[in-house]
Amino acid sequence: MSDSILEGFGDPVEEINEEDFQDKIKKLSPFDFINSINFKNDLIAEDPRNESQYNPFMVNRGLGQFAQTVLQANEMNRNYHLDHKLQYDYLMGSVPKGKRFTKWAKNDDENIEIIQKFFGYSFIKAKETLNLLNDTHIELIKLYLNTSKGGKA
Repeated sequence: MSDSILEGFGDPVEEINEEDFQDKIKKLSPFDFINSINFKNDLIAEDPRNESQYNPFMVNRGLGQFAQTVLQANEMNRNYHLDHKLQYDYLMGSVPKGKRFTKWAKNDDENIEIIQKFFGYSFIKAKETLNLLNDTHIELIKLYLNTSKGGKA
């Protein structure tokens, strides 16, 4: 009798996992956003969910490496409180289209530690001294410190 009552309602409802129907968001790096700003293809307009992946600090840091874009990056650093979409739109509109590739500035902590050990300087004094030494001097100091006289007896 219960089968006859359920006959008019059709087949039982299948349980479906919601995650199967959600589109996977491609993981974007700050470099993807920098390239999209430089080449003028709007990643956020393509998929509004990309806005959550936008990292203003890293994008501004990347654009701050170039003379053509340093002012725009600084302006966005000053206006950090703005919405990510607004910051991205400002950069899309104000940065001129073009190829911009460079190596990122790196930290010289290892060389500073070597200078501190060799000369017995403080961190600040060693950092100032690093500007006076060239790569050959640094390599000679490393070689000296790696020999038995220099420290690894």
